[in-house]
Amino acid sequence: MRSTHNTARTQGKSALTMLAMVTGTAVMMAACSSVKPPPKMFDQTMLPDMIRVPSGHEVVLETTAVGVLNYECRANTPMAGSSGWALVSPKADLLDRTGKTVAAYSGPPATWAHIDGSSVVGTQLTVAPVIGATNLPMQLSKGTPGAGMGMLQNVSYVQRIKTKGGLDFSKPCTSAEMGDKMTLPYQTDYIFWKPV
Repeated sequence: MRSTHNTARTQGKSALTMLAMVTGTAVMMAACSSVKPPPKMFDQTMLPDMIRVPSGHEVVLETTAVGVLNYECRANTPMAGSSGWALVSPKADLLDRTGKTVAAYSGPPATWAHIDGSSVVGTQLTVAPVIGATNLPMQLSKGTPGAGMGMLQNVSYVQRIKTKGGLDFSKPCTSAEMGDKMTLPYQTDYIFWKPV
């Protein structure tokens, strides 16, 4: 009788130990599954050389911009006697990789302002064509940070990649249309870099 009681007690302890191990393992697995993997490094290898950021820099922020570009039909001063659509002002909201709006783009001059109060002004260095005549070219701009502290305070370069829209100039711009305005939607990724 006593050995049966001891056997039952031993089996009960084994069952409790097993239950505790299974529960503990399940809790640990759940905790591990909620840990986000480290962000992957931004890869420039698929970008044209002319818009690659030089070594010695790292990505501070990756965003997707959705907005509009406002154009006006004007005389084209570099080519006397001709006219063309001139960019008057861009306006876009920038979303981070989680989908949260974190910055705004406006100009001129090309200015990105983060919600934390930091900002950067860009000066175009180079452009690279993309597939599709109505898509903006890719672009590399030199960044000049504003006075505000925050995410964009040390930005040295801004890349514009993965462009969609922004260049549909099927509407004529001749002397008869001088002063006409046009708004075109566009989307692009802006990648912000700072020195390491």
